[in-house]
Amino acid sequence: MSAVTALQDSARPRQLRSAAETEAARLPALLARAEHLAGAVLLGDHGRRRAGLGDDFWQYRPAQAGDSRRLIDHRRSAMGDVEYVREREWQIAQSVMLWIDQGASMRFTSTDSLPEKADRARVLALAVAILLVRGGERVGLTGTTLPPRRGNAQILRLAEMFSQDAPEDYAPPEHRAMIPSARALFISDFMGDVGEVRLALTKAADRGVRGVLLHVLDPSEEAFPFKGRTVFESVGGTLSHETLKANDLRDRYLERLADRKAELQHLCAVTGWQYGMHHTDASAQTALLWLYRALDTGRSA
Repeated sequence: MSAVTALQDSARPRQLRSAAETEAARLPALLARAEHLAGAVLLGDHGRRRAGLGDDFWQYRPAQAGDSRRLIDHRRSAMGDVEYVREREWQIAQSVMLWIDQGASMRFTSTDSLPEKADRARVLALAVAILLVRGGERVGLTGTTLPPRRGNAQILRLAEMFSQDAPEDYAPPEHRAMIPSARALFISDFMGDVGEVRLALTKAADRGVRGVLLHVLDPSEEAFPFKGRTVFESVGGTLSHETLKANDLRDRYLERLADRKAELQHLCAVTGWQYGMHHTDASAQTALLWLYRALDTGRSA
């Protein structure tokens, strides 16, 4: 082993520890801001805190990791080799699945006085989760990583997952393991492939999942204030474009942005979702209140 290799190997644990400490430091700050934001919103009762006795039977489903043993329906399970859970309609209605875009494009901000899009998305999603859990609902992530559950421990798990960054410029929506007839919340700048969004919302609609799509943008992405010689680079560094007349691109850019908004709104309309727009210079409290009410509308739809 060369001296250079030995030095590199010895440096890796220190780099890993430094990275881990950085991530760990972000977690309590995210939790504190989400708790503060959730506490600033005054709401009425949400969800239904009851055991479910007398509610309509909904379906049997195979037991999943994290299900309590007391939920197993032993009579149905005795008919085969698979354990089944007997779900009632209110239990399904109280499951909310979250997806936030953690791609590099979300780490953009036009000025130090504004939060990154990712930061605003994380705080809003976690604050929504806190309010929902307080209302007796089950909250988790889309996909199979973190199924919907109740309790403060689930909030800590969500904060940990939200604190992670994805390496790609644009992260596609996660659409696996959608719980039939549940609700969902997607938050992104939706700058990536709209086909992935179409696939996710179509799959959700096929399973009776209704939800909310929150489109988060930095104000400069709406105004396109660039003029003269400008170099445009993706946050992840994979894309770059230089122009001598940035103002000549403004009309085409704004037209494409308007088309993207219209397409997202159409997707939401045909799949039964709600579309919302939020800019990072706007009030996070107002956005949280809208999200919470929009999800409540989805529950009763």
